Amino acid sequence: MNEENPLRDVFDAIADPTRRQLIRLLAEAEEIPLHVITAQFPIGRTAVSKHLAILKEAGLVTDRKVGRETRFRLNASPIKEIQDWVAFYSKSWSTNMKRLNQLLE
Repeated sequence: MNEENPLRDVFDAIADPTRRQLIRLLAEAEEIPLHVITAQFPIGRTAVSKHLAILKEAGLVTDRKVGRETRFRLNASPIKEIQDWVAFYSKSWSTNMKRLNQLLE
C-alpha cells in the first residue's frame, strides 16, 4: 500500500492474474453477484472475496447489498491511470524505434 494514499495502488491491484480475470469478468456484465463470480474460478469464495476487496481498495470495484446477496460491478475510471502510464511509455518506445531506424539507415 502507498503510505501517502490509504487506497491500494491500481498497479498493485492488477498485478495478480486472478484479479485481472475478475476485472475482465466484471467488464462483461452490469453487475454480478458474489456466488456467480465465485463459480467462475477454481478458488474458494473466501479467496475470491479477498481479491475483490483488493480491487475495491484500489477503486476498481464497487459493491452493494441486495438482500443477503452482495453484487459487484467494475469501476473502470482508475484504469485511466494505467492507460496514461502505458501511453507515455508507448510514445517513448516509438521515438526510440524511430531513432534506431535512422541509425540503421
